Amino acid sequence: MNVFLWIVQAVLAAMFAMAGVMKSTQPKEKLVGQLPWTADFSQGTVRFIGIVEFAAALGLILPAATDIAPVLTPVAAIGLVVVMVLAAITHARRKEPGAIGFNAVLLILALTVAWGRFGPYSL
Repeated sequence: MNVFLWIVQAVLAAMFAMAGVMKSTQPKEKLVGQLPWTADFSQGTVRFIGIVEFAAALGLILPAATDIAPVLTPVAAIGLVVVMVLAAITHARRKEPGAIGFNAVLLILALTVAWGRFGPYSL
């Protein structure tokens, strides 16, 4: 199970790192074509979301890998759960069921990491 959790952490970290860098570095006008929901938010809010996602990606890997404050790994996973709940609410408001499904998958993966790292497979 520990190997499975590391794989899930790595996959989540890669996905959120890429998404976070994209949202925090590209102008909103360019993002609207790829991520239509960004039209509903200010550039600052989109950048903030990107920074939060990137920080969570780092938090999924670095504390556990370096054994420095490893409790931050499940905390980062819980942070991603919150982000995914808020994203699902946004997509529900915009009537985007496909995006809600994707958010649900990421939410379940993040919950799995949080459960495993807070509980029986803590580092």
